[in-house]
Amino acid sequence: MELRAALQLQQFEVYYQPLMYLQTSAVLGFEALIRWHHPERGIVSPLEFIPLAEEIGLIVPIGDWVLRQACSEAATWPENVVVAVNLSPAQFANKNLVQSILLALASARLSPHRLELEVTESILLKESESNLRTLHQLRGLGVRIAMDDFGTGYSSLSYLRKFPFDKIKLDRSFVRDMTGDSDCAAIIRSIAGLAEGLHMTSTAEGVETQDQLERLRAEAIPRDKDISLAARCLWAGFENFSNDMGILRTPRLLRDSATATIPPHAQKM
Repeated sequence: MELRAALQLQQFEVYYQPLMYLQTSAVLGFEALIRWHHPERGIVSPLEFIPLAEEIGLIVPIGDWVLRQACSEAATWPENVVVAVNLSPAQFANKNLVQSILLALASARLSPHRLELEVTESILLKESESNLRTLHQLRGLGVRIAMDDFGTGYSSLSYLRKFPFDKIKLDRSFVRDMTGDSDCAAIIRSIAGLAEGLHMTSTAEGVETQDQLERLRAEAIPRDKDISLAARCLWAGFENFSNDMGILRTPRLLRDSATATIPPHAQKM
């Protein structure tokens, strides 16, 4: 099968989606996102091959590879720049997860506080006690934990009581629909306030147009808050940053999506 051979043939590559503060344009980190360079189909989105990888049991070795690559790359960046990596529910079911993360950090000589692990609420739906123990083990290593895609699925607030996440990432649908639905801005504003009250940061994903960016500034994000974002409309700024600071050794900044992060009051710039 092609997907099984892709890892051995080194057809996967990690791209990086920048996170930067809106008001200051300071870059705080990058999210590692995998792409498959298919010899005939070109670049294949993870939306197409990740479900298959989970189905046939390849998600753990692929996830481990992404983690090692991301940590190794981040070790070449300035000390204040973090890297975020997604963890799938299947990876959480692997009893060697904590050891794999320890090995990736040690091999790259990357400080744990510079690694942010993104999980979805689905890991708390099944075997929640076991997964909670794993989350606490990971926090014990010093890494940051973010809840991804908040606002979809169950989105139970009880999850935020069960575990002290460092960050809430709002689903991209709220930013996407904000131009036609004023309620979306209110939801973003409310969840950002909730996160601040819980001493967490919050991230609004999916900023892809200048209009969305300006609406976030004007309607969703209070002026006394700074945010971070990775936007296609600000591509030139990211390119200049990477050139000036030596952040990336290869031009693999992701151009097709964006995020905006709202830190709690204590972390305002």
